[in-house]
Amino acid sequence: MEVRITSREMVKPSSPDLHLLKPFKLSLVDELSPTNYVPFIFFYTKPSDSHFKSTTQVSDQLKKSLSKTLNQFYPLSGRTKNNLYISYYEEGVQYVEARVNACLSDYIEQTDLESLNQLLPCQPFCYISNSTVPQLAIQVNIFDCGGIALALCCCHKIIDASTVSVFLKSWAAFSRGSNGEIPKPDLLEASSRFFPSIESMPPNNSIKGLLFNEGRRKTRSFVFDANAIATLMFKAKSKRLEHPRRVAALGAFVWKYAILASRSASGILKPAILSQSVNIRQKMKPQLPDYSIGNLFLLPITTYNSVEKDVELHDLAYLVREGVESVTRDYLDLLQGEEGFKVMSEQLSQIAETVSKGNAQFYTLISWLNTLEGKEDFGWGKPTLFCIPGVDSHNREFSNCIILKGTGQHKAIEAWVTLSEKEMAFLEHDPEFLAFASPNPHYDKIKI
Repeated sequence: MEVRITSREMVKPSSPDLHLLKPFKLSLVDELSPTNYVPFIFFYTKPSDSHFKSTTQVSDQLKKSLSKTLNQFYPLSGRTKNNLYISYYEEGVQYVEARVNACLSDYIEQTDLESLNQLLPCQPFCYISNSTVPQLAIQVNIFDCGGIALALCCCHKIIDASTVSVFLKSWAAFSRGSNGEIPKPDLLEASSRFFPSIESMPPNNSIKGLLFNEGRRKTRSFVFDANAIATLMFKAKSKRLEHPRRVAALGAFVWKYAILASRSASGILKPAILSQSVNIRQKMKPQLPDYSIGNLFLLPITTYNSVEKDVELHDLAYLVREGVESVTRDYLDLLQGEEGFKVMSEQLSQIAETVSKGNAQFYTLISWLNTLEGKEDFGWGKPTLFCIPGVDSHNREFSNCIILKGTGQHKAIEAWVTLSEKEMAFLEHDPEFLAFASPNPHYDKIKI
């Protein structure tokens, strides 16, 4: 199946006054974040019952509403300068149109996660040394049947999951002809006010070293239905954790079998370090709105030190919960002070050194539950499917990662998992893991 690019352009904010806006300051967390793209793809069936009569009309409406949305989310239209601020808002967002010589349903059934990358406007999950790349790139893929795959690559320099979610809701509202405006847009810069950047920041490649390192990786998707989730939540209970939540139970379960897969592949029992992405908008005082742009999350670290043969689910679930609860207001106050950079950099450097020496396995756990739902209606209905492409031959340095997201089906949860090829071979054939996880569900269970 061929994906043929038909046009490329830059979509810019429609307001003529953006040059009057001051530069958008990066926060300390933004400064430390390596430049890379995170991808999202939303699949839509042919817009038959909408007011759009052709795919050309669909694309024109998307561009017009995108231009209007960028007036509010103007940092997404700019370019990073000196790793300190974003300006040049007139540069715009990369916008690509493509034709796919296949029917949408056939494409989904026959395509694996890695092949979805051909629907993207740029390469995801890899370190980018050029920090002046666009903050956002979009590709609209039109299938022969009239179906649409809307693909986004969001630069993680300033865009986290909450930013993506609110941006998509605003864009979709404008596209439908509704009001997509956000209140108090001055709070777009809230991240840099709470975590001011450092102009003379010394080089620190710790995060880069943890998230991107040499090796051949493989991505697989697993779905846990409501019964499996309920059973795992029950199994994750302990005296220390009487009421485990979904993320703690499910995250701990996948982490457990990733640890066991690593042990089987290497024959070595190593400590396992877990870094979790914790949204701090609601933990700040005062609380920040979801549309506050920037990497408003922290990565608390927990370590499973036991080298016993048996890895207990309830122990890992407690560690997952403990990691999240370690992000207290006192801790946030510490990071906002003069010691913030020192605390962050020292912790990251110590972990990076341990992992680089091969003395521990490093994993990242991210939950998009209740944050990024993938239900945006641009005027022709909600998406039938929301996917994250997998790593391929061009981005195999991406580190071990677990992303939890909703599926839109009967309270099921999808776990997007990236591990080394050897470890994934053990995980995807582990009968105890597969007793709860259904592999590659999108391609044989969902009707497009």
